[in-house]
Amino acid sequence: MPSTGSRTARTLLAAGTLVAALALTACDPESDPGTDAAPAPTAAATTAAPSSPAPVATSATATATAKASGKPSGGKRTVISTQHAAGLTKSSGDGTISDVPVDPGEMRDGMNLVVENYDRAGQTSGRRILFVGVDNVPEDTGKRREHLWRGLIDYAAGNGSTGTPGTGTPYAPGPLGGSLECLPYGADALCGWADSSTAAVALFPQSSPAQAAKLFAAMRADLEQ
Repeated sequence: MPSTGSRTARTLLAAGTLVAALALTACDPESDPGTDAAPAPTAAATTAAPSSPAPVATSATATATAKASGKPSGGKRTVISTQHAAGLTKSSGDGTISDVPVDPGEMRDGMNLVVENYDRAGQTSGRRILFVGVDNVPEDTGKRREHLWRGLIDYAAGNGSTGTPGTGTPYAPGPLGGSLECLPYGADALCGWADSSTAAVALFPQSSPAQAAKLFAAMRADLEQ
């Protein structure tokens, strides 16, 4: 019959063996197939990939706004001298402009001034359509148009226009946008446009403001780029 001391020693040994077996089971990741152990993150997973910039898209609203303003995406508009404008022909002979009849305002480096007389179809004499335009305007183009209008009124008063200037009325500026206004001056009409970088005025002898506005809007397609 084993002694009490022997039984106690065997009991402690069995307990120790069981504890060791349990410890080994806990360290073995495959000991419990029912448990999904998450793998440790790797260096590649923990390193954030650099974000790519989102592509820039031009919205329909932005496109419509650009068209309405009359300002092209490539830069400012300019005025040019052209032989023909909306069916009109640049005057020659006694109709050729030899000076600057309307004060264009302060002209700075980089600005262009265009001053021309234009004849209607078949016209060889009489009062011509006078055009005066500037580009790369450094100040508000509406203010420059007002300056040009004042000079044009003075010119018209001394060159056949009668009565007094009336009130300006806005008209459709055409596909180039900006604003276009015309006013009566007796039997004549004075018109002016202003957009993002140009301002121009014109005297239309024997024309209503509505007729002049339609013609002036068409002239812009040839006189402004």
